[in-house]
Amino acid sequence: MATAERPEAEVGPSATARPNVLDGPFTTRQLLRIDEALRIADESTGLVFTVYVGPLTEPVREHAQRLHLELADPARAVLVAVSPNQRVLEVVTGAEARKRIPDRDAKLAALSMVAAFGGGDLTGGVVSGLDQLATRAGRNA
Repeated sequence: MATAERPEAEVGPSATARPNVLDGPFTTRQLLRIDEALRIADESTGLVFTVYVGPLTEPVREHAQRLHLELADPARAVLVAVSPNQRVLEVVTGAEARKRIPDRDAKLAALSMVAAFGGGDLTGGVVSGLDQLATRAGRNA
């Protein structure tokens, strides 16, 4: 199942749940696009793709690796961690995923995402990057 990192719901004074995600950098439509890209990547490859958007503490790579290790199946997982305010991006692949997505290909996908982010398209960059990573991984064997 595709998963996007989403904060817990907040309960306001009226006791109705309101997800924090609505206060984030994405509209509902953008979240749906990312969720669809995650679903397609997961189903087409058999790997587990996850997107984290938020702050990353220094050293950034180590923080991304810790997030990756918290996933349900880190060996088959691919984490795209983006911190727009810090202007950093990390792609972390587990041992099984790395066999199908070599570091060179992950870096190429990251460069593509960074180009889109530079143009102000956070959603498009994430969606395009997920597609490139899934294409490189190939069909579920």
